[in-house]
Parts: sequence; structure tokens; C-alpha cells
Amino acid sequence: MEDHAIDVRNGEELDTEVLAEYLKDKIPGVGDDIIVRQFPGGFSNLTYLLKSGDVEMVLRRPPKGANIKTAHDMGREYRILSCLRPVFPYCPEPLVYCRDDSVLGAPFYIMRRIPGIILRKDLPEGLSFTPEEAQVLCERLLDLHMRLHAIDVKAAGLDFLGKPEGYVKRQVEGWSKRYRNAGTPDAPDFESVMQWLNEKQPPDTDAPAIVHNDFKFDNVVLDIDDPMSIIGVLDWEMATYGDPLMDLGNSLAYWVQKDDPQEMQLIKLMPTDMDGALTREDLIRRYGEKSGRNMSNFDFYYCFGLFRLAVIAQQIYGRYYRGLTKDKRFAMLIHGVRVLEQASIQVIENAKI
Repeated sequence: MEDHAIDVRNGEELDTEVLAEYLKDKIPGVGDDIIVRQFPGGFSNLTYLLKSGDVEMVLRRPPKGANIKTAHDMGREYRILSCLRPVFPYCPEPLVYCRDDSVLGAPFYIMRRIPGIILRKDLPEGLSFTPEEAQVLCERLLDLHMRLHAIDVKAAGLDFLGKPEGYVKRQVEGWSKRYRNAGTPDAPDFESVMQWLNEKQPPDTDAPAIVHNDFKFDNVVLDIDDPMSIIGVLDWEMATYGDPLMDLGNSLAYWVQKDDPQEMQLIKLMPTDMDGALTREDLIRRYGEKSGRNMSNFDFYYCFGLFRLAVIAQQIYGRYYRGLTKDKRFAMLIHGVRVLEQASIQVIENAKI
């Protein structure tokens, strides 16, 4: 049931001899030979499993053809883990950061692997949850998200992440610009959605927090001996400092539930529709009750989350469309962009703000 790595995809190989030579004096237990495999999930940074003797590590580096600096800054992600791990032990232990392009052709960093179960689109064979267990697992996922949001950012030395003032405005403007820049002739224009988001922005929050920006089931690790227990949180590449409700809205954009339309079911990436799973409404209510935050404006945050997800998909699809990557998984992302536009419009039409 563990998340297994596969053979490295064509064109994404690493020079194992150079890598072993670089690492053997930096990480205890690493020898002259390194076995490299690749984790197949994810659409952003490339993620590899490294094994040398008894040492298991994970290496992350930017994809080829990427030019989105803030989303692929390996040094920043390494620094986040270094500051965060003492106060949030669910994040991986960072081991090495390399900014020298001559080693692998791009900056990269290495962290210790957290072995366990990662939930993808469907539950792995041999794993099941009763409706009661599914409910508790969803509650634990949300409660861990709130625990992250409760961290004292300045005390942890994480205020380098960004400025919370004007965060929502920058997000709306920045992601709108990214969408327009990533446009392809076959993509929807999203102009009505961007206009609505621009007009309906809430004021700055009075309680900013760490924003993970990708907090969801396929970025958490479950204990293989106790799958109800969350033991790790992965993928900190987009973490920042801002409005935690933006973070929750981004997470719920991925939360496809049982009663969603068929077109939404087709873009489901995680088993959020299993029997007993909390609905988006359940999660929003629980977050408000436990955090004390005002959730009355959440239509904005959820709509923004859907739009942002469409931008991410369009950016990746645009790289495929322009021939910068040959990964055929990316060809289907344009269909997801269209579905997300319709979902965003539906939220706007039903919004109470």
C-alpha cells in the first residue's frame, strides 16, 4: 500500500555517478552507488526516490522547460522545511540543498523519505475505510491544516515567506496574469471569473498564517500500520504567509464529493467521495467552529481556489502544447481547465456575497 516509485521517465533521468560523488560526503550512509526511481504522481516539480545502502531519500528538482521561479525555487522550499520542522514535525527532514547547476543541470534539494501511504485517485488495493473511519480521517486532515495555520510565523523564523498585507489582492492579480500568459487557442478565457474575483475581494485578514497552498490527501502521508494516522505533510513549494481561508479554498477546489456533477467526477484526483467523507460544507463549518473565523464570505475563497487550480493546469498544459514537455498525461489537462471554468461560474451564480 506504500506509494511506489517507478522507472524514471524518458528525458528526466539523473546522472547517478555525479550525484553519488556529490552526496557521499554530505549525507551519512550514502556510498558510491545510488539507485534512482521516480514518483509518478504530481504535475509540478520532479520527485525521485534515492536509495544508497540503508538510506532512503527524496530528491526534488524543477521540471525541464519551467520558468515559474516562485513555484520551482528549491532553495526557498529547503529553507521552509529547515525552519518549519522544529515546530511542525509532520514536514520532511531536509538534508542537502544544491544550487550548483553543474551537478544535475538545475538546483535541487534532498530530504529524508517519510515512508507510508499516500492516497491517490482511488484507495490502494487492500485498504478500505468504514464510513465512520472516513469521517474521522477527513476531520484529522482538516484539524492538521488548522494546526499549521495556528503556528506563530514570526517566532518560527518563517516571516520571510511573504507579506500578509495585500495578500488576497496580489493573489487575484497574480493568478489572473498567469492565466492570461499561459493561454492557448483551445483554452477558455475565464474573463468573467477574473472580473468577479477582482470585484469581490475581502479585506486583509487580521490573523494571517502559514499558507501551504496545496494541502490535500495526496500531499499527506498515512502510517502504513495505522492508516487513520497522518504522519507527514509533503510539497511545500508554494508555501507562503497570508490569509488561511485562501489556503482552505485552494484545498477544497480539489474536494470532489459524491453529489458533484459528472464532469467534476471526471477530474477527481483523490478519494474525497468515499462513503462517510465530509462534504465541503461540513469542512467549512468545522473550520469555522474550531478556528473562530468568519466563514460567511467563503464563496469567494472557493471560487478563487477553482480558478487557481485551472491556472496551474493551464500552465502545465501550455508547456505540453508548446512542446516543452512530452509527458502525455498533460494533454488531458485542457479538459480539466474547461470543467473548472464551469464550476467557477456555478459558484458565482449561487454566491451569497
